[in-house]
Amino acid sequence: MPQDKEDLFHKLCSMKNLYSAFKKAKKGKGKKQDIIDFEKNLKKNLETLRIELLLKSYFPRPLCNFVIRDPKTRKVSKSEFRDRVIHHALCNIICPILEKNFIYDSYANRKGKGTIKAVERFEYFKKKVSRNNTIKCFILKCDIKKYFENINHNILFGIIKKKIKDQNILRLIEIIITGREREREKYWNASW
Repeated sequence: MPQDKEDLFHKLCSMKNLYSAFKKAKKGKGKKQDIIDFEKNLKKNLETLRIELLLKSYFPRPLCNFVIRDPKTRKVSKSEFRDRVIHHALCNIICPILEKNFIYDSYANRKGKGTIKAVERFEYFKKKVSRNNTIKCFILKCDIKKYFENINHNILFGIIKKKIKDQNILRLIEIIITGREREREKYWNASW
């Protein structure tokens, strides 16, 4: 059933949610300088994010682009830490609503899933298909190049709109997905 509660945005903007999001964004990365700097003035930084959200003046900062080789060469676009806090704050609110619509065997970025669980599930299917490793089987490992850049964002957003009804949450999701830099006041207050 679609989410009709209009208080989702205020839950997102709560200091409790923003602090929880900070802890999630920091997890495993606490020694990085941008995180150390953010944490030095944690209360002020979280309050600033909260005010920007409530005043509808929040916009993500430009992405930092860099190349890694692990072993293949990939271009990575990284959000500033303050924007990652907002991403986690948003996920804290919308994931419980959207999670029940995901397929079971989707493991990336999901609570209780992850790489280890994906490998365990793969081993289960491999044993089943190979009849306990008595039949030779082949595995195709692949990646979709620039997947998120190439999917139809209108279709994705249409799916989200069926489940999330809070217009401020939808506006924030669209701002993050598209990275649009329209005039802030006009963008947040535009009619759908």
